[in-house]
Amino acid sequence: MLKRNKYQQESFSDKIYRFRGVILLITLPLLLISFVLYMMPGPTDEGFSPRKMKTGLLDSNGNRYAVIFDAGSSGSRVHVFCFDKNLDLVPIGNELELFVQKKPGLSAYASNPQDAANSLVSLLEKAEAVVPKNLLAKTPVKVGATAGLRQLDGDTPERILQAVRDLLKDKSDLKSESDWVTVLDGTQEGAFQWVTVNYLLGKLGKEYSDTVGVVDLGGGSVQMAYAVSESDAAKAPKISNGEEAYVRDMYLKGKKYHLYVHSYLHYGLLAARAEIIKAVGNSGNPCILEGYNGSYKYGGVGYEVSTSPSGADVDSCKSFVAKALKVNETCTHMKCSFGGVWSGGGGDGQKNLFVASFFFDRAAEAGFINSKEPVVTVRPSDFKEAAVRACGTKIEEGKSKYPNVEDGNLPFLCMDLVYQYTLLVDGFGLKPSQKMTLVKQVPFRNSFVEAAWPLGSAIDVMSSLA
Repeated sequence: MLKRNKYQQESFSDKIYRFRGVILLITLPLLLISFVLYMMPGPTDEGFSPRKMKTGLLDSNGNRYAVIFDAGSSGSRVHVFCFDKNLDLVPIGNELELFVQKKPGLSAYASNPQDAANSLVSLLEKAEAVVPKNLLAKTPVKVGATAGLRQLDGDTPERILQAVRDLLKDKSDLKSESDWVTVLDGTQEGAFQWVTVNYLLGKLGKEYSDTVGVVDLGGGSVQMAYAVSESDAAKAPKISNGEEAYVRDMYLKGKKYHLYVHSYLHYGLLAARAEIIKAVGNSGNPCILEGYNGSYKYGGVGYEVSTSPSGADVDSCKSFVAKALKVNETCTHMKCSFGGVWSGGGGDGQKNLFVASFFFDRAAEAGFINSKEPVVTVRPSDFKEAAVRACGTKIEEGKSKYPNVEDGNLPFLCMDLVYQYTLLVDGFGLKPSQKMTLVKQVPFRNSFVEAAWPLGSAIDVMSSLA
């Protein structure tokens, strides 16, 4: 065989033969890796445990939890929600949320901030128990204090909030941040309430005229919120420094909404009692059930109250309620509600009204709705009719006539019902015969969810963390 000249070019096959060892060294590992990857299962639904999906553990859909504390004037409540990647609610056990409440509220511990924080411990433990352990550090916890804390003097609210921040930092594995523990201003509370109700009703993303308005009567304040047209939003009065804007823009489900929202501090049900008592003065009170002589305490201030010599009377009581509401206050805007406050102008966003919190509670206790039905259609006139019955009741017969009313509330049942009627009709301008929806819980996917602002707050924080 002839010897190849050193300058003679090698063929391609000769090169492969000469470097066969190197080629095998490189290709064999690559073939093995390719084979392993080929045999691995793809990321299909069948690859995930149905048990994990049911218990809400983190999976390919990215289910996440949020813990929201509603620290109100009448008590503290905790809500735990679970969302999928589309911000749709995922069941927690057999319910769409965990909801637990206790009394009294944080404001009852004004003199001892540490006791205020400790009052949340049992609620916190129950919330953490339903969040999977591997998600605790990723789950946000927010505390929104409302009107009760807003009305405390000096630095007391901040001292209580700091004690709560320290509690969450030292005693909880949940994700907490300093600015997530705060006093919720009235417009935030009203806006979140509006988001909650419209989210549950499937209204978000639709035209503003398809949404519903919300009135939330708490213990210390009452909020009105509804979507207005762009032209009405442009007519909103200019605000002074320190005042809350009447209209805020919100982007929800790809839609921009102009949301009229106003919070009336001192006009929640419990705070309004104090305003009415002050309006009556030292004379006998026609809003108090006949035969009662005692006191009422709100916001750390005590008031002596006694019934009128002629007993309780709806019309006489209503005149003092109207005085407390300042329904005749000078209106410098196109249209006012009460106290000289711009009403938002009304319109399609307000025509379908959902009314929540103490409106539902008193209606159930007065007996003109069934408390077991979480959504009920009523009229303002129903509150007046109930007030006529309550105001004609003597204190000694009240317990048998109204067994579901707590002893501390019984003397003020006439006052509460007259106030609610007057607030709706003289305050917000509703017709006595106008239909509205009393709501405790909103039906959602074969379950019921509390019609409260915390769900709106949860949607807000989960959106910010997405």
